[in-house]
Amino acid sequence: MDGSAPSDVALERAIDLADRMDATVHALYVVDERVLHATQLDAGGLIRAYEDEGERIVSKAVEKAEAAGVDVVTEVQHGTPHRTILSYAEESGVDLIVMGTHGRRGLERYLIGSVTERVLRLSDAPVFTVRAEDSPVESE
Repeated sequence: MDGSAPSDVALERAIDLADRMDATVHALYVVDERVLHATQLDAGGLIRAYEDEGERIVSKAVEKAEAAGVDVVTEVQHGTPHRTILSYAEESGVDLIVMGTHGRRGLERYLIGSVTERVLRLSDAPVFTVRAEDSPVESE
């Protein structure tokens, strides 16, 4: 989870799937250490700000999951996002990774890169991707 619109839509889908399958949602926020090293700013203050943001984001996941009656586990970790997500999924025995995507294409995707794309290519677990413009799933 990164607090973006695609991440929010992915959370809604994950909660719906977990509700249907009697599963647990794992909400993970990764403090991207690559950005912190590149900034050469007050790392301690910046790291704490990213950790606080991560806690705020996963707390929203807890509220939404609990409102739907779905169990949720949260974690804020440090590292390279795609590697941290893959490690967490493997260590936690995650059956399905649900991630949002901005749906970038062409040169923009090449220049910016995509955490979701890297996870999709490298994950042993299935990865379900959701774009921000995808409508939320209606419960049956």
